Amino acid sequence: MPAELILDTGAFVALIDRSEKRHADCVAALEQWSGTLVTTEAVLTETLYLVGPAWEAQRVCLDFILRGAVVLVPASRQSLERVSALMSKYRDVPMDFADATLVALGEELETDQVFTLDQRGFLAYRLNGKKPFRIVP
Repeated sequence: MPAELILDTGAFVALIDRSEKRHADCVAALEQWSGTLVTTEAVLTETLYLVGPAWEAQRVCLDFILRGAVVLVPASRQSLERVSALMSKYRDVPMDFADATLVALGEELETDQVFTLDQRGFLAYRLNGKKPFRIVP
């Protein structure tokens, strides 16, 4: 079992916002996870936007990162080149920038587990063009 679980925007929002329909499911899934939770700056940006402009909601999101609950992996030139190739390949799905950063991160870390509520996208995406993701929850 991989040591990393890749955190997507929808699950991140559901973890932060108790009013989200899938909040309890996401909290339960995270409580069962014993490895490292990782995400990208693109996902952090999307999450901050989706929780809204109120400082309190954004503070909770940032504190989640700052207290070490999630490892924030910065983009590199190589990862951005891979993101570009992925977005071109999956343009019919379509694949957005944040999702592409997560697929590239999965390839880099050699992990196939993604913590997402986006079944449609992550059931279509493949790691290195071959391996499907395992979706949590």
